[in-house]
Amino acid sequence: MKVSKQAAIALRQLRERLCSRTLAHSLLLYSSDNNFNKLKFHISSSISAACSKVLLLRGDKGSGKSAVVELVLKDLKAEHPDSISVVTLYGLLHSDDDISALEEIARQLCVGHKFSFSKTVSLDENKEFLMDMLKEYGLARKTVVFVLDEFHLFTQGKQWLLYTLFDAMETFTSQSIIIIGLSCLEGSEQQLEKRVRSRFSSCTLLFGPPSEEDRIRLLEQLLHLQKDSSLASKYVVEFNSRLDKIFSDKKFKEILSYVTCADGSTNHLLRFLFTASSYMDMESGFLSLQSFERAYSLMKRQPKFASLHDLSVLELYILVCMHRLQCKEETSYNFNSVMKEYKAIQDAHKTSDNYSHAVCLRAFEHLLDRELISFTDTKEEMIPLSFGLLSFLFLPGN
Repeated sequence: MKVSKQAAIALRQLRERLCSRTLAHSLLLYSSDNNFNKLKFHISSSISAACSKVLLLRGDKGSGKSAVVELVLKDLKAEHPDSISVVTLYGLLHSDDDISALEEIARQLCVGHKFSFSKTVSLDENKEFLMDMLKEYGLARKTVVFVLDEFHLFTQGKQWLLYTLFDAMETFTSQSIIIIGLSCLEGSEQQLEKRVRSRFSSCTLLFGPPSEEDRIRLLEQLLHLQKDSSLASKYVVEFNSRLDKIFSDKKFKEILSYVTCADGSTNHLLRFLFTASSYMDMESGFLSLQSFERAYSLMKRQPKFASLHDLSVLELYILVCMHRLQCKEETSYNFNSVMKEYKAIQDAHKTSDNYSHAVCLRAFEHLLDRELISFTDTKEEMIPLSFGLLSFLFLPGN
């Protein structure tokens, strides 16, 4: 088999792993003391005792909260077939409108039991349907799990949905109703109103970034090729051998340290690895240290990125003019130099973006306020922009 064809197959396998919602997190489930086992224990005990429970999963975005919930519920559904129903709500979609939230609950319950669903029913009818369904679940000794993603958004406003769910948990005391809240904010439960908090007690699981040892193990399991019929054994051995050399390289360890220092979440690491796979040499068929270096260069955080938001067209013109001056190897320039370049652009292209000297000066001062450009006294001092390619030098005029 040609190297390029094997490389294409290997790249497809790598990307399938890196794009999986749960694979990376499932590879970290070897420990007996992890959130997967803890969450599964809490839900299992609630199912066995036929009691209700509220669980809060807190951690940074990308730390694996949703993936772990998905893995746990998949396991429990296999252990308790036809005994668990899951309703998932998202704070960004369902926290502002109680009607749509209850409608979504009714829709998911209807889909799960193959009932017909109507969008025309009222809020009270949907609430009555929910209570009837919970009562039927209790009689059939079934469990319903409500997963509230972005839980902190549900704690804003009137909190009617939370009050309804917690009230149902107190009403149906002989059955298992489980609420799992996922949040990236600490203390979100403190935002609950008094009438809601009186019905609220929870167990909290904290999600943090993987340890350095876990991270290395994850890299090996995600990037090492498996021997199968679609790839030549010799190619797989060589591919994995080269990866091991990269993992032990001091430069790679520095890059990995920089990447995880900015964001230690598993999802951020997956994005980095996916970007590195995009720089795989398809001629040789292997990943190289340069693949990871280029991925890091592309993903490097740009400290001025936020300052570029909402810039006016004129302010962008000024930045382009400064870049043009730099391309002409002018090592120092002032506002008048920039204005000459701006006028040259207008004369050459006859655009409608022709502003007066005073307006341009105000735009220039706005760029100074945002620290996208600055005064300097030495020719060596450069002010980088978040474009990653542009850097500007500005010297005050006489």
